[in-house]
Amino acid sequence: MSEPSSILACDFHREPSAPRKLIIQIPCLDEAETLAVTLADLPHEVPGFDIVEWLIIDDGSTDATAQVALEHGVHHVVRHPTNRGLAQAFMTGIDACLRLDADVIVNTDADNQYCGYDIPLLTAPVLAGEADMVIGARPIEDTEHFSWVKKRLQKLGSWAVRVASTTQVADAPSGFRALSREAAMRLHVFNAYTYTLETIIQAGQSNLRVISVPIRTNGDLRPSRLVKSITSYVNRSLMTIIRVFVIYRPLTFFVSIGAVLGLAGLVAGVRFLVFYVVGEGQGHIQSVILCALFLLSSLLFVMMGLIGELIASNRKLLEQIDMDIRKLYSRMDRKP
Repeated sequence: MSEPSSILACDFHREPSAPRKLIIQIPCLDEAETLAVTLADLPHEVPGFDIVEWLIIDDGSTDATAQVALEHGVHHVVRHPTNRGLAQAFMTGIDACLRLDADVIVNTDADNQYCGYDIPLLTAPVLAGEADMVIGARPIEDTEHFSWVKKRLQKLGSWAVRVASTTQVADAPSGFRALSREAAMRLHVFNAYTYTLETIIQAGQSNLRVISVPIRTNGDLRPSRLVKSITSYVNRSLMTIIRVFVIYRPLTFFVSIGAVLGLAGLVAGVRFLVFYVVGEGQGHIQSVILCALFLLSSLLFVMMGLIGELIASNRKLLEQIDMDIRKLYSRMDRKP
């Protein structure tokens, strides 16, 4: 068992003759009852890789998750002393996998939702140089334990991510995905709720190649930890989608709202002019007030969009600087 700080940093660029390593990571929170089933479904060998290892991120579990992992042959266990949430657990695993010299990282869930034998379907496009991130697309409509509302929200979330990321991802909320080393280095998750949508958008914004492949799913072992109720899921999903657009498409988001308000202002202004021309302008002064209010609000949202776009540009520069620093320090650590 190891802590994140105990794993030595490694160079992100491997020698051509070095063994090719795949690490399968699984974020866990109190998964002692389901983890053994999930691990039994994972492959020990994957075509194209010389080494296949498993890594568990124990996100502050209060049960025997870590012990079960070690008893079932997990190679690495990284532990959070307290629960930090799925997104942070995912990023802790990504950082650990990079430091353990992974060439490709596969992320899957601890509830055995995804079929482990489909992992080669995810890694094949990465190995072939055709993709930097591969998302497993679940058969949403055929999944019996998904309610009608959840299926619609899944599609809505995927649509929002496609617009924001300029990718063609079919199932954006899917956590079953493969990442190249380059793609993993570029990820920075700000959302504490989940990593699924944001990481795809970051990949698209970084001009990484993101594709989807159809995968199979297993039966439901336990209720979803993220979906405690339909109301909660709707609220969190909508807030995530809005947040995605505000952070990654601020100009489009705010200018769209400004355009709607501006149109409403013009309609109110035209309405007053019509009544003024026919000599009834005195009784419709409210239209002038609404026109001014809507037009000023429209201008405010456009300015917010411009400021947001400037902030987004600075964030991209900071992400590039952060990646360059990580490369520099990893090379320094490997020097004799």
